[in-house]
Formats: sequence, structure tokens, C-alpha cells
Amino acid sequence: MLQKKLFYRLAFVFFIVLLLTSIIVTVVAFETAQNYHDEANQKLNAKLARFTNDHVNTFLPNGLIDSTAINDVMHSMMVINPDVEVYLLDTAGNITFHVAPDKKVVRTSVNLTPIKSFINNERNASIKGDDPRHENQQKVFSAAAVMKDEVLKGYYYIILASQERAGVLNELKKSFAINTGSKLILFTMLGSFLLGLFGFWYQVNKLKPITAAMLAFRKGDYTARVTEKQSAFSELAKTFNSMASQIEESVAKIKSIDHFRKELIANISHDLRTPLSIIIGYTETLQMKDKDLSLDEKNRFTTNILESSKRLNGLVNQLFELSNLENNQVTLQKEPFSLEELVSDLSSRYEILAKKKAIQIRFEPKDNLPLAFGDLSLVERVIQNLMDNALKFTNEGGLITLSIASEGDKVLFKISDTGIGIPPNQLSAVFDRYMTDSDKDKKGTGLGLAIANKIMELHSSKIYVLSKLNEGTTFSFSLPVHI
Repeated sequence: MLQKKLFYRLAFVFFIVLLLTSIIVTVVAFETAQNYHDEANQKLNAKLARFTNDHVNTFLPNGLIDSTAINDVMHSMMVINPDVEVYLLDTAGNITFHVAPDKKVVRTSVNLTPIKSFINNERNASIKGDDPRHENQQKVFSAAAVMKDEVLKGYYYIILASQERAGVLNELKKSFAINTGSKLILFTMLGSFLLGLFGFWYQVNKLKPITAAMLAFRKGDYTARVTEKQSAFSELAKTFNSMASQIEESVAKIKSIDHFRKELIANISHDLRTPLSIIIGYTETLQMKDKDLSLDEKNRFTTNILESSKRLNGLVNQLFELSNLENNQVTLQKEPFSLEELVSDLSSRYEILAKKKAIQIRFEPKDNLPLAFGDLSLVERVIQNLMDNALKFTNEGGLITLSIASEGDKVLFKISDTGIGIPPNQLSAVFDRYMTDSDKDKKGTGLGLAIANKIMELHSSKIYVLSKLNEGTTFSFSLPVHI
């Protein structure tokens, strides 16, 4: 269908172009033929005026024009050749004598510039001069200077194409244009049009592989491609393949996001449901058995309600935080700061939590470390999430090592633990939103690493992870050095 539409459109445009071109070529051909005839006529009769001057006694002994002799010669010339019109001009170009009893002369003078150019033979191409019988037209001519006692007295000016001849030629031109011109246009157009149609069909037919791939792609076969080397339209095929690959990737990404969205909703619903159920259950129990419960039981119930509320509040806050980060609603407040001091302060804060699990936190600062450049509060959030993650998955008696190093124009932070590690099949998805813990006994929302990674992306950086199962995990990121 696409090939047919393209073929018909190309054929129509080609027909219009061919028609206009044929008309223009025909008009140009007629004009060229006319100019050729005029130039040939002028060259064949170039000496006609000189011949007239040599065989006619233009002036009487008293210096007056011999009108009788001139009239006889002019009549003889015009009887032999009706196409010519003979004029005698003075030195200013004024018409002083002519033989045209049945003709009407509308000019009293003509321009001498082309006449002088003709006499001096300054150009080989045809020269046209003013037509005394027409105010605006010019025609080819023959001219010669009239001398008496070596003094210029005037010019013989002979028009080589009379108005009668021009009228006959115009009639013939119309007839020729209708008959010969129409045949020329018809046969030229017909032949060219048929050849053009064949050429268009041949080229358009080569679009079949591309249109077939497009049709298959439209029907849902996102793997449809065109073999570029076998396609006559290799650039078009290459463009389609590139576009198709991008669309296929986008569709796959959309499917992945949709799948993840469903999992995210299910996971969030589960985690929201659990603390809400606890809160509702204990609250209802307090309402129904308030008088039967001991003080210790009430305290235990309220403690569970509070812990569940805190967990629920933390989950909601982290969801809002991640949403703001992903929607670019967080503006970085970058400033120079000491990453060493920040890590030292955070490690001291986590010592109490670490001692509860008999975990050792090791941090050995280095001298002369440059200042980092970034958003201090957000970088602190990243390190906190990484520390929480390390404490969560490191068993009792384990070790967490913090280190900072300078590498060129970057300051590198690294945190390593001796925890349970990450399974290889989960390593690539560790920063995905709501990556659920494989160990159900570990408490957490599954959003910490996603938030940390998004913060580093806003800093034009990235968090890298290395892990071996049952041996430990290392997270690292870098910040630019403050210049």
C-alpha cells in the first residue's frame, strides 16, 4: 500500500514536471530557430546595402537627393525581394527617403548605434536595429554609409524582414506549434513518462523489505529489522534499524518499569500492611481488654504500637525522599567540606550500635586530604545509608572498614564489611528501588541504597559495589576535589 501511494505521487509529480519542461523546451526551440534564421538572413544579405550604395547615384550634381534614381532601384529591389524595406537616413539617423507607398512608417528616426556597429563589423552575432514601421520592435538589417567627396552624408538602412513577412511567419509559427510542437511534446512526454514510470516502479519496488519490516514492527514484532547491505536504500534501512532498536529498548524498559511497579506496589503494600495490622491489632486489644490487661502488658502493647508507627513513618518518609530525588525536586547546595571529618563524626555516632552486635568500626584518616565539593547534608545521607546497610548485614564479631583517599581530581570514599555478601544474581539490581532483602529477619525498607545512588547521580557520580557471598561487600563513590 505504501509503495503504491508513493509510486502514484511520484508519477503525478513527474508528469507535471515533464509537461512544464516540454513546454519550456518547445518555446526555447522556436525562439532559437527564429534567432538562427534572423542571423543567417543578416549574414547572407549583409552586403545588400553596400551594393545599393555602389549602384545608385544617391545625389545630383547640385547636392540634392536623386529621388528618381533611388526610387527606381528601391522598387526593383523590393520587387525581387519583397522581404526588404529600404530607407535613406541622414547623419543623425532621421529618415529622409523611403519607398513604401502602401506601407505606414511610424518612426521619423532610428538609433544609429547598431548601424555603426554593423558597418564597423564589431560583432559577429546578429545585430538588430529599430523597425521604422513599429515603435517598439527591432529587426535584422543591412546598412552602408553614404559618402560624397569623402564626407559622410547619411546611411542606407535596409530592413531584411518586412512586416508582411513577419505576419506570415507568425501564422506559420502558430500552425507549426499546433501540429509539430504538439506532436513533439506528445511523443517526448509519452516516451519519457513511460521510462520514468518504469524507473519509479523499479526503485519503489526496492522499498518492499523496509515496508515489510515496518509493517511487522507495527504489528508488534519489535525484532523486525532490514538487512542494510541488501537494501537499495541503505541509509533509510540504517535509520529504521536504529529507530527500531531504540523503540525496542524503550518498550523493554517500559515493560520492566511496569513489572517493577507491580512488584513495588506489592512490596510496599506488604510492608505497610504489617505495621498497620500490628497497630490496629494492639489498639483494638487495648480498647477491648483495657481493664483486664496488666500495666506491663499495656506498656508492651504501646511499645509495639510505637515501634510499628516509627517503621511506618520511616517507610513513608523514604518513599517521599526517593520520589523527590527522582523527580529532580531536590536542589543541591554544594560547598567545600572535609569528607574526613564527616566520616569520622559518623563513625563515632555508629559505635554504640556497632557494640551491640560486637562489630568493630575501623577508620584510619590520612594526612593532607583535599576538601571535597558537594552537598554536605546529602553526602551525609549517603554514608548513613551505607553504614546502616553494613551494620544490618554484618554478623556479630564482624568488621566494618572506612577509608578515604585522594585520586587525581577526585576524593574517593570506600566502606567494606565482612558480612553475608550479595548473591551474584542480585548484584546488578542492588540499587533498584525496593530491592527486598533475601533475609526476612533483617529489618529495612529496601529503599536506602536506591536513595544513596540517586543522590550520587545528582552529584554526577556513581556508587560502585563489589561483593563475595559469605565474605563481605564493598561500596565506594567519589566526589570532585574543591579547587
